[in-house]
Amino acid sequence: MSEESLPADDLPDYAERVLEVADLIPPGRVMTYGDVAEWLEEGGPRQVGRVMALYGGAVPWWRVVRADGVLLPGHELEALDHYREEATPLKEASRASEGHVPRVDMRRARWDGDERAQGHT
Repeated sequence: MSEESLPADDLPDYAERVLEVADLIPPGRVMTYGDVAEWLEEGGPRQVGRVMALYGGAVPWWRVVRADGVLLPGHELEALDHYREEATPLKEASRASEGHVPRVDMRRARWDGDERAQGHT
């Protein structure tokens, strides 16, 4: 996850919209990369993932996750700290999982965007 962030004027329009959605996700909830693309009605999971990798350091990046709930490689411990602080539902890691790192309980943590911020279109 890049910690760099560009001034809003320098962000591509799509990237700006992706980051706005990430900002809307309530603490303790998550959306998948595909959910964000679907919510925007543009792009796909890979495009959202690319935006988050390049510009996501300025928003709650840990709230945009893989569909299987596996934590972002290389950022697992930082994400886990955020999830615990926000009481995000987690599933305990199986003994077979590498590093025994929990993953997000997608059934309980997934946010569908129904509680959209007022004024957002």
